[in-house]
Amino acid sequence: MQTWITDFMEQFGYFGIFLMLTLENVFPPIPSEVILPFGGFMTTTTHMTITGVLIASTAGSLLGAVILYWIGRLLDVDRLERIVERWGGLLRISGKDIRKADAWFDKYGYWTVLFCRMIPLVRSLISIPAGMSGMKFGVFMLFTAIGTLGWNLLLVLLGAALGESWEDIAGYIGTYSSFVYAIIAVGLLVLGVLFYRKRLNAGKVRG
Repeated sequence: MQTWITDFMEQFGYFGIFLMLTLENVFPPIPSEVILPFGGFMTTTTHMTITGVLIASTAGSLLGAVILYWIGRLLDVDRLERIVERWGGLLRISGKDIRKADAWFDKYGYWTVLFCRMIPLVRSLISIPAGMSGMKFGVFMLFTAIGTLGWNLLLVLLGAALGESWEDIAGYIGTYSSFVYAIIAVGLLVLGVLFYRKRLNAGKVRG
């Protein structure tokens, strides 16, 4: 995938960066840790500038975030709650659980959107619950832009500074990503166990 990404960016320049970052947000397996450092490296070998790469990459990231945000709006909480009330029994999830999660996001969602832009995988998917919770679009875009700009600037500058060694960044970010994925997996496992035990205890009480 890396060769295809870099070839595409070399052929289409700023537009290639814009399109790659749009796809990276909608399809997280496309790695920003390859796109952004290579974009920074290209500023040392072509007419492209750091400012231009930053604008193209941030614009692409924002477009991808908007797409996922509106997907979330289509899946709004009321609709999801109706689905859960019908089928949630299979997973032991109720409409009340959905409302609690939505209330939490309403309270902490803005800061969650901001900081999650620095976390692999989550940085893309966080746009969906933001849309589902009905977060104000303008505020969503502001926090998304700030978080995305910081992430993009860091990797582009590192790519430009390291030059031909830009691929080293992908290795470091890959390690960081693996660490984050492991934390997410453990967190989901713990939550699943706690959720199951809560339901099990509730069933014993009713029994």
